[in-house]
Amino acid sequence: MKERERREAQERRLLSPYACLAADSKGRARPVEPCPVRTCFQRDIDRIVHSKAFRRLMHKTQVFLQPEGDHYRTRMTHTIEVVRIARTLARGLHLNEDLTEAAAYGHDLGHTPFGHAGERVLNEIMPGGFEHNVQSLRVVDRLENDGDGLNLTYEVRRGILCHTGPDRAETLEGQLLRLADKIAYINADIDDATRGGIIYPMDIPLEISNVLGFTYSERIDTLTTDIIRESADTGAILQSEACREAMNDLREFMFEHVYHNPVAKGEESKAQGMLLRLFEYYCRDPDMLPPEFQDIRERESVERAVCDYIAGMTDNYAVEKYSAAFIPMSWGVK
Repeated sequence: MKERERREAQERRLLSPYACLAADSKGRARPVEPCPVRTCFQRDIDRIVHSKAFRRLMHKTQVFLQPEGDHYRTRMTHTIEVVRIARTLARGLHLNEDLTEAAAYGHDLGHTPFGHAGERVLNEIMPGGFEHNVQSLRVVDRLENDGDGLNLTYEVRRGILCHTGPDRAETLEGQLLRLADKIAYINADIDDATRGGIIYPMDIPLEISNVLGFTYSERIDTLTTDIIRESADTGAILQSEACREAMNDLREFMFEHVYHNPVAKGEESKAQGMLLRLFEYYCRDPDMLPPEFQDIRERESVERAVCDYIAGMTDNYAVEKYSAAFIPMSWGVK
């Protein structure tokens, strides 16, 4: 028996009857020879982690644009935190940790430079709108691997697409990712905002802290253990009413005091203006797009190719391209 087959047999023996088993996956759009060692979901983890889009997350904004300091989150550190919370939930519920991990690693691959500020401007100017979860799926299906995509399994793709928005993943592993993402970003954003002096710990309403805890680790522990306790043996991903309401109240607090704070978000209009001008620039002169986007230009549209190019940029690369397009280069006369 191959190592992969032993692992698949172990899943069938040990996981919850509600878990998605690797051996029962709906498979890939393009069939491939099974790996002798890794299950299909383990293979998807590797395909995502070794992708160029994943590496670029290191230089994409999470919430704060170009913060001064080494300890603020980037899109990559956020992703890693989501992975850890999601795996904890999956383990506590005896679900498939590999499927959970793969979807978590891929969930934000389509995020724009400059965080949600970049997403908002692309949504306004792109025909048909822009949603980062849809773009994440496009990255793994179409843009990665020189246009061939990563050819991920159906279940991982659905977890990526459905981590936000109205649609719901069929697997519990995909469903728990939605909550893992919220738990990660709300608490990390509190930590970053506190570090930046935007809010202070005692600003959080007492009725929220009395339910969730007063520290970063207490809140995460409360929320994850609550989900595990409420969801166990139910075939659903659930929260207690108290924790669900407290988390929603905490999210509203963050929107009021951080996400819409003029000090924390003061540079966002500049970033949005930069992306808007870049979009217009490449639409006027699509020959300036890199070669790998010319096929998208021909097969789909100029706007689609430009959107894919800009959405994939890191913050610094967007600034570099903007400078090259609109700011005169220094020169000298000998």
